[in-house]
Amino acid sequence: MGILDLSSELAIGIDIGGTNTKYGIVNHRGEILDKGDIKTDAYPTIESFIEGLYEAMKPIIEKNSSVGIKGIGMGAPNGNYYTGTIEYAPNLPWRGVIPIAKMVSDKFGIPCTLTNDANAAAMGEMMYGAARGMKDFIMITLGTGVGSGIVANGLMLYGHDGFAGELGHTIVRPGGRKHWSTGAHGSLEAYCSATGIAITAKKLRAENIHSALNEVPEENLDSRAVFELAEKGDETAMEVFRYTGQILGEALANFIMFSSPEAIILFGGVIKAGDYIMKPTKEHMEKNLLPIFQNKVKLVFSELKEADAAILGASALAWEA
Repeated sequence: MGILDLSSELAIGIDIGGTNTKYGIVNHRGEILDKGDIKTDAYPTIESFIEGLYEAMKPIIEKNSSVGIKGIGMGAPNGNYYTGTIEYAPNLPWRGVIPIAKMVSDKFGIPCTLTNDANAAAMGEMMYGAARGMKDFIMITLGTGVGSGIVANGLMLYGHDGFAGELGHTIVRPGGRKHWSTGAHGSLEAYCSATGIAITAKKLRAENIHSALNEVPEENLDSRAVFELAEKGDETAMEVFRYTGQILGEALANFIMFSSPEAIILFGGVIKAGDYIMKPTKEHMEKNLLPIFQNKVKLVFSELKEADAAILGASALAWEA
């Protein structure tokens, strides 16, 4: 009897974002064999989007069809793993509850599994990245928003309804800064996302008129601009990251005491600030932990390439299905 070589099977990873949808064909080693993207916001209806996605992907699927494609994994905002539906995603063109996993499965003739984008990132890290071999970790994505995926005892934590793990929307400063989308006051995302960092920078530069931050045009004042000025020694720019790191560290301490992870994996553009944000994060994380948790949890940067992480994370779902 011949041995079935599963390593020759392939998976499709699709990451749906508000502006772009990225897709790729991935092998068991986490190598992307073919990839591409389409404009999400170019399709006013979900039906036209799926048709456009199918037409764009058809050539690479046919090219790799001789190997065998196990399944499609898809990450999307407000994606529900249990139901395969995208539910009321505020940054997508299509409203309401969309049974996208079934629609994609029907169109492509390949089983499709859906989860939200942060959970997909955690799956990718567990299969291909820094969390290989870990059974307990938390993935935090620090980009335009703050996303998270929680893995406990080797399993993704989905909760009873599929929406567990919205750590970015936990309240870390009660009565604090109003979130631009949810309207909540004092959430982690309002402070520690790239968007939140820009808001902090605008606030602090108004209080420090001699800071070089005041020379940056309003529309260009983002986390990257703050980092560049911190590198040049601007104390206010450094304070932006110190303040952000303090809030992030306090929040991570709470998360650690909730699930006692082996590590927290950090991913996204914000971590490019390096020690400016990581030193205060680590300091305030340890300071706010009970002694039984102190100096046990690693803060680790993602090992996945930022450009490919979304595709790899989504594809990891196909192997688990």
